[in-house]
Amino acid sequence: MSDLILYVGNKNYSSWSLRPWLALEGCGVPFEDVVIPFDFPAGNPEIHKISPTGRVPVLYHGDVRVWESLAIIEYVAELFPEAGLWPQDAVERAAARSYSMEMLSGFRALRGACPMNIRRAVAAIDLPNGVMDDVSRIETIWREALARSGGPFLFGRFTAVDAMFAPVVNRFEIYDMTSDPVSRAYMKAVKTHPAFQKWQAAALEETWIVPEDEA
Repeated sequence: MSDLILYVGNKNYSSWSLRPWLALEGCGVPFEDVVIPFDFPAGNPEIHKISPTGRVPVLYHGDVRVWESLAIIEYVAELFPEAGLWPQDAVERAAARSYSMEMLSGFRALRGACPMNIRRAVAAIDLPNGVMDDVSRIETIWREALARSGGPFLFGRFTAVDAMFAPVVNRFEIYDMTSDPVSRAYMKAVKTHPAFQKWQAAALEETWIVPEDEA
C-alpha cells in the first residue's frame, strides 16, 4: 500500500480532484485514491472529518495533510523529483507553472457555465458572455506551448500542466466548443492517455447524480 492517500470527489464531476489524481497517475507516482461521494444537497458531511476546508481533493502522507490541487502537485513533485511532474528546464517549468496558475485562478465564466461531466453526451449549449473569451485564451496557451514543444502534450511529454487542463479538455469536448485542429489533436492526446482513460472508466461506473452539474 502506498504512503500517499488522495481523497477525491465524484470522478464524473470533480474537476479539482481530477487534476492531482491525473498528475500523479500519469507520471507514475504510487498512491491510493479514496472517493468521497458528493451526492447530498449540501455535499458530504464526512469530508469535514478528512479535509480542513471541507472540500476535495486532499492528500494524506503520514501526518502531513495537503489540500488544493496545485499544492498537492507541488508537494508530490518534491517527494518524487524523478517522476518529472514538471518540465526539467527551468524556463519551461516556469511557463508550465504560470499556465497552471492561470488555470487555477481564471476562466471563471467557462467553469461556471460548463461543469465537467465525464458521462455527458456531446451537445452544445447557449453560452453566457465571457465563455468564448476564456476558450480563446486557453486555445492560445495550447497553440503557443505546442508550437514550442512539438507536442503531443504541452511540453512534449505528459506533465502536471496537462493534468491541470484536463477538465477543460472534457468541457471543450462535451459542450462542442472548438473545431480547431490543433486543439482537437491536443484533446485527443489527453483523452487517450492511459491515466485519463482509467479515470474516465471509473467515472462512467458511478451512479451518483448531482443535478447542478448536469448542465
